[in-house]
Amino acid sequence: MFNIVLVEPEIPQNTGNIARTCAATGCTLHLVKPLGFEISDKYLKRAGLDYWHLVHVCIYENLNELFAKYPQGRFFFFTTKARKRHTDAQYMAGDFLVFGKETKGLDEELLLSRPDDCVRIPMIGEARSLNLSNAAAVAVYEALRQNDFGGLETKGELHEHKWEK
Repeated sequence: MFNIVLVEPEIPQNTGNIARTCAATGCTLHLVKPLGFEISDKYLKRAGLDYWHLVHVCIYENLNELFAKYPQGRFFFFTTKARKRHTDAQYMAGDFLVFGKETKGLDEELLLSRPDDCVRIPMIGEARSLNLSNAAAVAVYEALRQNDFGGLETKGELHEHKWEK
């Protein structure tokens, strides 16, 4: 339904956790090089657990390659520098939710070139940022909420259990 883009991710566990979120939500994971790990990294695989068969992963040499492949794509850039909240954006199926590397975020030149497409997740002023995998989960679930969780299971079933004393 949505596309999660990680630009130069550095920590394999974060990428693995995001891959698991993609598996649970039907999102495609796009990775933009350079990566701070190998795709075969054991920490990456462990964080994604047994969900890897459910994840569609695309890898690009750079961000321009991604933009060229999806010239009509709608891109939302998540950054602490944005003025607009992530909940103010109107997400549509197929949108790209873009996140920068853990230590630096997205390139400021990119953000300055697309200020209307930049969004932030609100937090207290003293906090530098959220963990990358948490930010991606917050973003994709807001986008899914706005689209009535299209295609996802939204109802569970509780069963009464009789516990022995």
